[in-house]
Amino acid sequence: MDHRTVLALYDRDMREGALPDGPGARVERAGAVVRQVAGAKGWNGVVWSGLDEATADRAIAEQMAFFAAHGREFEWKLYGHDLPSDLGDRLTAAGFVPEPEETLMVAETARLSLDAGPPDGVRVVPATDRAGIELVVDVHERAFGTDGAPLRHRLLSRLAEQPDSVVAMVALAGDQPVSAARVELVPGAAFAGLWGGGTVRGWRGRGVYRALVAHRARVAAAHGCRYLQVDASPMSRPILERLGFQALSTTTPYLSPR
Repeated sequence: MDHRTVLALYDRDMREGALPDGPGARVERAGAVVRQVAGAKGWNGVVWSGLDEATADRAIAEQMAFFAAHGREFEWKLYGHDLPSDLGDRLTAAGFVPEPEETLMVAETARLSLDAGPPDGVRVVPATDRAGIELVVDVHERAFGTDGAPLRHRLLSRLAEQPDSVVAMVALAGDQPVSAARVELVPGAAFAGLWGGGTVRGWRGRGVYRALVAHRARVAAAHGCRYLQVDASPMSRPILERLGFQALSTTTPYLSPR
């Protein structure tokens, strides 16, 4: 994989050329910044910027004023290769709070091994209705310890209004949900995004997460996506590396001041 070329393609198509990630959201360009504006339950934030030392501070102040006028907290999603090189420090100085850094990892779908199945006694089923989404949310809350209400709203809205844009799935041990994940699809894009992969304690290290990656890769391949992209946590990065994913950059969410 030519890292420089693939990263440039990702920046162009998935960040600078981003599409709204759900019903009711819009993506707009404001100078050298591309942002998504959504409702109170949607994701609001900066997805791309083309700044330098002379323009960064003003752009930060403008985005803070814009989202404040709309009554929205927001996230500035900073990538490790974004300029200027001290943009993270500038965001912190403006009052933003960084969350843990993750690794932007990409794999070519055609080069992945897609035959990994779940361990004995576990089956992967699609989450295509409210009952299925509730299972996904249950896993999310138990695996990550966070409120699943925003995820519930996001998935139900997309299944109702944009059903071809997301495929959610849950791994069941008997009737017990033990892992869940989704793949997000953008019409005409070369990249499919792997999101929300989480496994509850007691089932980690048994190959369930790996099986869900393979399952989502098969979905992406069937939709003609050349690349898979994931923001990998330190826990999932080693698994993804063994599957053939490569690190292209880092990504850190900076949360706006409250």
